[in-house]
Amino acid sequence: MTSISQHKIDVHRRLCIQKDFNELNSWINAMECFNSELDHFSVIEKQLIKNASVSGTIQAIRRKNVLSMANLCKYEQELKTEYEYGKVEYDYSRLKLHEQKRAIYNKLFEDYNAFKNQFYLIVRKYQR
Repeated sequence: MTSISQHKIDVHRRLCIQKDFNELNSWINAMECFNSELDHFSVIEKQLIKNASVSGTIQAIRRKNVLSMANLCKYEQELKTEYEYGKVEYDYSRLKLHEQKRAIYNKLFEDYNAFKNQFYLIVRKYQR
């Protein structure tokens, strides 16, 4: 009976980690898209806007994006290791850690969207 319950706990642990891992991959993919968009914004800023403040904001967001992505990639490695070799049950502390990573991603996403809105407002001022 004990081995059956241990097996169920391990299956549940792996399912939860896999769910976290899949969500994490979607965050990392979105952040890679942010980085590509920032490249385009930088070109538009250099060719059209020519404002040091906007350029500095692009660099700051890129820096924050890269640091956050590095943090999430490290977390990805931790999840892979835990999935393969871990024996600890998926509990509240692991859930709380994942929620903290989600909060970091959501904050970056909010900051990025606020920047995009400001950037598009600046671009709207330009006419042919």
